[in-house]
Amino acid sequence: MKLYQIVAKDIIRRKKRILYAALGVVIGTMTVIGVLNIAKAGETKIYGQLEKYGANLTIIPAINSIDTKIGNLSLGTLSVGENYISEANLPRIRQITDGLIREALSLTDPNDIATIAPTLYVSADVRGVTLIVAGVDPESQRDIKSWWEIREGAYFAGEDEAVVGGLTAEMLKLKVGDEIDFNGSTVVVAGILKETGANDDYYVYVPLKTAQTAFDKVGLVSSVDVRALCNGCPVELIAKDLNLNIPGIKAVAVQQIANTEMDMVRKVNNLMLALAGITLLIGIFGVVNTMMSSVHERTKDIGIMRAVGASRRQIIRVFIYEALVIGVIGGVLGYLAGTAMAFGIGPLIFDGATVHFLPVYLPVSLGLSVAIAIVATLYPAFNATKIKIADAFRSL
Repeated sequence: MKLYQIVAKDIIRRKKRILYAALGVVIGTMTVIGVLNIAKAGETKIYGQLEKYGANLTIIPAINSIDTKIGNLSLGTLSVGENYISEANLPRIRQITDGLIREALSLTDPNDIATIAPTLYVSADVRGVTLIVAGVDPESQRDIKSWWEIREGAYFAGEDEAVVGGLTAEMLKLKVGDEIDFNGSTVVVAGILKETGANDDYYVYVPLKTAQTAFDKVGLVSSVDVRALCNGCPVELIAKDLNLNIPGIKAVAVQQIANTEMDMVRKVNNLMLALAGITLLIGIFGVVNTMMSSVHERTKDIGIMRAVGASRRQIIRVFIYEALVIGVIGGVLGYLAGTAMAFGIGPLIFDGATVHFLPVYLPVSLGLSVAIAIVATLYPAFNATKIKIADAFRSL
């Protein structure tokens, strides 16, 4: 009788013991697969939430401050440089930003990658109150400030429309459809923003071209916000390259946002994988214990095998074959249980996260479970080879 036939008959005879051994593997692989599924869903959820931080790269005019003195007498600070950025720099900003992202992430997509939102800030008198009118590109501004919600009315639909911050609308008693006059131009209130608790509440937003024409700033912007943040985007490198290659600007990477996004995902994944590792260790000890019990129960069988000429290597192979069966059973059940666990727990850990069925993790589950079963079986198998024939027969 061949060795694998002996193993198959023994497995059929000891079905419960094999299932108990597989249970330890199932628990370990279930935890890992569940963590991987939850981490994948959570990562997508986290990135979606952190998109609300807005721009992670801000470009402003390169204005230098010089302290003026006469002897030891300070005459104050003098600002030197332009107060605006030329729109002619926007294509170059796009080229550098997208180029470095493509290089860092090995992308070949020729379409625009980063969101680039120019803004012109001007002070204006509106209904007897001095406030800030912000000229923006409606589409890119909405992408940058994804947290914006329209409380009343609608978003921009034309060049002669405005969107007003919630507090400004209350202060000036503005309603949807009211006209706003500033610097000789007239726009109609298309929408009123829900209060955000930020500066947005105090601004009047109009299309960029409208503001540039009204205030004689054609071709100029006050700042440019860039949303280049993604997993692996070289934000600081982009800022450095922009400063070196485009004169008259100062690009600043908002490091706190970049670090928060990357660190949060990393810490969550590390914590969950650490918990999975602990569970794997527990699973290994469970398999070791079960296999050691199996060795004691099979002392007679092992002794008979030794008596008829079975080598130590063949006895070890018997246990390795059993470990393979345990690993395959544990891998399949662990994958199914882990996926089910992810569907149940994932939305609780990451509120609203969507967990998907990922067949790509099945080979991971099988490989991991087989490795656990084999590692856990080596020590019991080695002990089995030390059983003496005389001791085996005394147990009869």
